[in-house]
Amino acid sequence: MPGSSKRQRGEIEKLPSGSLRVRVYAGVDALSGKRNYLIETVAAGPKATAEAEKVRRRLVHQVDERRNPRTKATVNQLMDRYLELLDVEETTLDRYEQTIRVHIRPLLGHIPLAKLDGETLDNHQAILRRCRAHCDGRPFVEHAISGAHECSEKCRPHICRPLATSTIRKVHFCLSGALGRAVRWRWIIVNPLDQAEPPRGGRSDPNPPTSDQAAAILNAAFPDFMWGCFLWLAMTTGARRGELCAMRWDLLDLDRAVLTIRSSIAQQGTRTWEKDTKTHQQRRIALDANTVALLQTHRRQCEQNAEAVGIQFGPKGRIFSASVDHSTWLRPSSVSNRYARMCRRLGWEMNLHQLRHYSATELITAGVDVRTVAGRLGHGGGGSTTLRAYTAWVSETDQRAMKASGVRMPAPPLVEGDHHTTPAPQERNESDSPYKRIAADLRAAIACGALAVDDSLPTVETLCDRYEVSAGTANRAVALLRADGLIKSSRGRRATVRSVVADR
Repeated sequence: MPGSSKRQRGEIEKLPSGSLRVRVYAGVDALSGKRNYLIETVAAGPKATAEAEKVRRRLVHQVDERRNPRTKATVNQLMDRYLELLDVEETTLDRYEQTIRVHIRPLLGHIPLAKLDGETLDNHQAILRRCRAHCDGRPFVEHAISGAHECSEKCRPHICRPLATSTIRKVHFCLSGALGRAVRWRWIIVNPLDQAEPPRGGRSDPNPPTSDQAAAILNAAFPDFMWGCFLWLAMTTGARRGELCAMRWDLLDLDRAVLTIRSSIAQQGTRTWEKDTKTHQQRRIALDANTVALLQTHRRQCEQNAEAVGIQFGPKGRIFSASVDHSTWLRPSSVSNRYARMCRRLGWEMNLHQLRHYSATELITAGVDVRTVAGRLGHGGGGSTTLRAYTAWVSETDQRAMKASGVRMPAPPLVEGDHHTTPAPQERNESDSPYKRIAADLRAAIACGALAVDDSLPTVETLCDRYEVSAGTANRAVALLRADGLIKSSRGRRATVRSVVADR
């Protein structure tokens, strides 16, 4: 056989080792613009020539059927292109870039996309589960300073610590988005992530403060009245820290006891800016009497402080601010650090986000409808996120379950001497009536915006199933809302929320 045998399409070249290299032209590389070839090597042997011809025909068919990769790009090149076209918020993009830089590029970046397979991705995930530093198991010293230096107590032997499940899922999400686009761009034909094992689902383990801890936190915070009000609102509204920093006086209606949340403060390094809320929707949160009283006192103090230095207090100022005229907002990182330091002085390791967990848990424990809680927290999905990630199990809930009106148990006999007697049923408080509890939940949903103007109320059948009551009880709750002027209804049509502001 001559040194090379050319065919009509593709060529088979004999290498010095005796092996045969098959090369078929596959168009122009989608990324580099250079000529792209499909290359495969056949080992030397008596049947190498026939096997090489089969390979050549197979590669030609791949090109004809457009099943061949259009580029020889590596994972690093794909990630560059993916981040360039990704349309997300700046803070989200920064987290993606960090995840890709730390956990994807060092291990997979040099691999061509065409050679990426399920086994490689499974091995990559196994490395992350074994050690977040991607070590190979050999002992080494983690130096606090790079370069030549004298080691101190900060230079310690490396201890393997697995990467958190949530971070592994974040890595998987970045790979999924990038490889999905590579398939759409026809850089690759098959998504190798479909052949790999997905990471196990993350478990939500909220750990909100207990009631005693919450009381101690407020007692430690209220010597600085503004700081105490900040943490009080975090506990009672469940707002995110960026939303708390962005709150404005003109969005607070103390007469109607309603707080409107429209924006949030984002931070990257030392730079801060105002943006939409996480779910890109505003919400109205009803406030209790204690919260209204605290905010009224806080506003009077702010006005007095501004008047003392001859500064006009603007109506669009921030509710919580370090400036006298309240024209600036607090940094989200500053309030988080201050809260963590205060809790450490009290003997606890806590973060500010746990107050959001505390708010959700306490509301659901008190019997507030899940959809109402989701509306206050700004969650979507009809409350599934609220139940899955933001509520902690407390023993009080378990105890109240057996006291609920929907739980029907026979009255136990009491033993008096040699006779069995049945205790007389205790009188129930009128305020605990099922129809009043249903009306209170719906009223709160309307106040916080979970049920907006012209939204339909849940059907009577839905209320019956949700609260385990009769149709008469559900209708009585709806009638109570109609009497309060919160809803409107007509024969043959479902009740809808009225425009409360316009009607008043």
